[in-house]
Amino acid sequence: MSGEHSSKQYDMDLETIRSKVLLMGGLVENQFKDAVASFKSGNVTLAEQVIQVDQDVNRLEVSLDDACSHLIVKRQPAANDLRTVMATIKVITDLERIGDESTKIARSAKSISERGVTTINHYETIRVMAASAGNMLHDALDAFARLDGKQAIQLIAQDEVVNHEFRSIMRNLITFMMEDPRTISGALDTLWVAKAIERIGDHAKNIAEYVIYIVEGKDIRHTDYAASQLEDRTTN
Repeated sequence: MSGEHSSKQYDMDLETIRSKVLLMGGLVENQFKDAVASFKSGNVTLAEQVIQVDQDVNRLEVSLDDACSHLIVKRQPAANDLRTVMATIKVITDLERIGDESTKIARSAKSISERGVTTINHYETIRVMAASAGNMLHDALDAFARLDGKQAIQLIAQDEVVNHEFRSIMRNLITFMMEDPRTISGALDTLWVAKAIERIGDHAKNIAEYVIYIVEGKDIRHTDYAASQLEDRTTN
């Protein structure tokens, strides 16, 4: 009975942590949406709100890391359960970094607005890429909530789309700067925003990889596992 009670308590503790991770995920997802919206509209107040929210995200990271550490010490989870806790800790780290990247976007939006830079259409340059990364983040959180390995695999393939969009944006912005030096300041700000969005896509991909690690026990980082799984499904 003691072992059964301990197992139930572990499950309850872990579920509490997972719920708070998803709360953090929702906070970060909204932070990214608001950051992009402030970049589109030049709304300095909204940009400042995004920057302020990052403090809440940071506090959640510290609190959740502490909760995970206590769970390991108190419950001493077995191999499979320990894998889940360790992967969850990594998800927390990636969410905090997404918050950091969103803050960078908001700071650029604020800077552009305050300087009155209008030489290029900043938002249209990154609009498609921002939507792609936002979808990746949403799907990553959904896959984590449902521990859906199939959704995680499909999401990983989307990262190359975001990377391709970033490379295209970078080439276009370099062309703008070469053709008209007056665009350099605004183009650089837009490039920093595009890079932040590209990194958010990377972090969403990381979360998907940790979902697969939890579900299948396979560490697929730096492998072509997801691509091979999608190819197998296509041919079968």
